Amino acid sequence: MLFQSQGFILLFLPAAVLAYYAAAANAAARQSVLILASLVFYGWWDARFIPLLLGQILATWLLALWHARSGRHAALVLGILVNLASLATFKYLDFLIGSAEALTGIVLPRAHLVLPIGISFFSFQLISYLVDRMRRDAPIYPLRQFALFVLLFPHLIAGPIVRHNELVPQFDEDPRRDGMWARISLGLVLFTLGLAKKVLIADKLADIADPLFRRAIDTPLDLGEAWSATLAFTFQLFCDFSAYTEMAIGIALLFGLLLPENFRRPYVAADLRDFWRRWHITLSNFIRDYLYIPLGGSRHGAARYVLATLGAMGICGLWHGAGWTFAVWGLWHGVGLVACRFWQMLNRPMPWVVGWFITMLFVVVGWVLFRAADFSTASSMIVSLFGGHGLGGNISNPGLLLVAAAVSLFLPSAHEIRNSRPLPWRSIAVATAILAGFCVLEVGRGPPLSFIYFQF
Repeated sequence: MLFQSQGFILLFLPAAVLAYYAAAANAAARQSVLILASLVFYGWWDARFIPLLLGQILATWLLALWHARSGRHAALVLGILVNLASLATFKYLDFLIGSAEALTGIVLPRAHLVLPIGISFFSFQLISYLVDRMRRDAPIYPLRQFALFVLLFPHLIAGPIVRHNELVPQFDEDPRRDGMWARISLGLVLFTLGLAKKVLIADKLADIADPLFRRAIDTPLDLGEAWSATLAFTFQLFCDFSAYTEMAIGIALLFGLLLPENFRRPYVAADLRDFWRRWHITLSNFIRDYLYIPLGGSRHGAARYVLATLGAMGICGLWHGAGWTFAVWGLWHGVGLVACRFWQMLNRPMPWVVGWFITMLFVVVGWVLFRAADFSTASSMIVSLFGGHGLGGNISNPGLLLVAAAVSLFLPSAHEIRNSRPLPWRSIAVATAILAGFCVLEVGRGPPLSFIYFQF
């Protein structure tokens, strides 16, 4: 069930909200409503994976409880290994078998396991809780609240990656408390903005990027085609993923809950370190706190810093997908972050426009690696970007690309809008309702496209 589908907007979400507020007076009842709604939402994709999801949640909670009663850190280590094993089996087993086959030349059978949707996100949430328990930064929650922390359907499939302390304390707050209508109205506005960004921009950009990237597998693109494909995907990825985040934050606000910020206009960043403070913020924070700092961070000399950065970003790349192109994309950003830090240590700031141009070019070239089917296609595309396969060709649908660029650079993020405390103008409400209705009708013209990050 997709957020932008008519079934979700017109049936599932209103029913879930009405049931939630009908049970709002009792914390246990309203939490149970959200758990049930989340299981229906997740099971809509493939009910076979509900036992896996519930099994990882229960195993994590029981092992944390065992640690609390016995004091044995082995329980937490086992919990981390259980979640990593689940993620590795479903997401990376065939990738590892293929890599072994390439190294040995021996044909090996594949498992061909179906990837459970959202496994990368809920596995990271469970691991972060166990590590926080190890650091004595997390309590033992009642099972119902702990399960809801993971299952809450707005963030279950593609984030934001929420930490226990950011969400669980909110479950005891009455959604009818002061500001209820302000939260609901803001939630509807944010959901509609995300819906429009997905349906009217990201999906239209896919019509440019997807055919060109497919054609690049067999035929080199000319300059115009290469830049059309690359710019379309650059803005598609942001508009698609930030749209999901805005819709998720908006949905959560309907239930009186606030999810953490995940994007803050990353394409305005004038250096790569700032880009990663703005792009997929909850993943960046996870990588920093649970990989980069434990690997040494920046406090143990330059060599340790380089290794920690490259190691963390390489793993970040592999988290995005089971393929070496993703690993190299992560390392590409790791090298860029190292270069950025060492340049800043020289204390020679460059003009903002120059820094922005260099950063944007670096990110855009990286997205080719991220999107391309293989290294051969990626290298061909990058050569085409710099005129290696001819200087001809035109930019496809420049008007759409300009609109996407303007939205990416200038439209405030969900939390920026929330923090600005917009006035409850009737004109905003009317415009939002018209936009929502138009988007729902637009979705009805054909099957809706999945969000890009559902693949990861």
